[in-house]
Amino acid sequence: MTHFRGWAAPSKSAPLERLDFDPGPLDAEDVEIAVEFCGVCHSDLAMVDSEWFPANYPIVPGHEVVGTITAVGPNAKGRSVGQRVGLGWHSKSCQHCNFCVGGEQNLCNTRQPTIIGRHGGFADKVRAHWSWALPIPTGLDPAAAGPLMCGGGTAFLPFVIHDIKPTDKVGVVGIGGLGHLAVKFAKAWGCDVTAFTSSPSKREEALALGAHRTVSSVDVKELKACAGQLDFLLVTVGASLEWDALIGTLAPKGRLHMVGVVTEAMKVRTSGLLSWQRSISASPTPSPVTLMKMMDFCARHGIAPQVEHFPMSRVNEALDHLRSGKARYRVVLDADFA
Repeated sequence: MTHFRGWAAPSKSAPLERLDFDPGPLDAEDVEIAVEFCGVCHSDLAMVDSEWFPANYPIVPGHEVVGTITAVGPNAKGRSVGQRVGLGWHSKSCQHCNFCVGGEQNLCNTRQPTIIGRHGGFADKVRAHWSWALPIPTGLDPAAAGPLMCGGGTAFLPFVIHDIKPTDKVGVVGIGGLGHLAVKFAKAWGCDVTAFTSSPSKREEALALGAHRTVSSVDVKELKACAGQLDFLLVTVGASLEWDALIGTLAPKGRLHMVGVVTEAMKVRTSGLLSWQRSISASPTPSPVTLMKMMDFCARHGIAPQVEHFPMSRVNEALDHLRSGKARYRVVLDADFA
């Protein structure tokens, strides 16, 4: 019998406890990964706290994994023992639907998240289909690369699917785990970058990350002062905001795009959309091919998440640090199983 060692939430919002579990036989197309580092994402908190929907406990969170392959199923392709890989929000997809065949496995109707219905990367090992275990480029620091597998990919995908131009004026709402990477991406893309934040203390930080200017995301007067200026506005936070005022910052044909999970209904007047042919859209975490493009982009431009490290044995301290809003800007657990 195989035993994995992990840290699991036994019930809603409960502190994580050590859990040994049997993952069962290795599937023919799966790989087994020895976890070296694992990012701590707000989505992990959402599952521990049943924020989005009632979760099934116990849960071993963790979906921003960097580690080395220790076992390969007989039908796995292009992966080998000893290879360093990253694993993000998804671990499997059907591989035969139109979306999978078309390279959009993240939209597969039967895609399988890493921490829903299976145990994730707050453990000594984790498993995934080979196609979602992605080789880490040599130009990336493995100790900081984990958050790219979810947060980085989520912030990067909108630039790809909406064909953002280097000449575009891009706004990023929220300078946090997603937003600080979005600012770095937009700057490296060549865009004119405006950072929107509700925290005055983050204005200087946003400029240091690459923003050309900052605007309050909650001050309607400041928002009105940049009316009609932006081609693209990326919302990375999960809070309810001044939506009409934010939409008003868009130029004609501008787009407000959501990657933050806002659980409350958005109240929007359609007049601000109709009059200037503006639009609202959203996207999830990306496909494997887009994740690979994102990692290559980061390696080329020297982009890395700003991370704080905790040993995995202090996982509850790390979760509390993130829950309190003190993280700058991503938290990474270093595996320390004896």
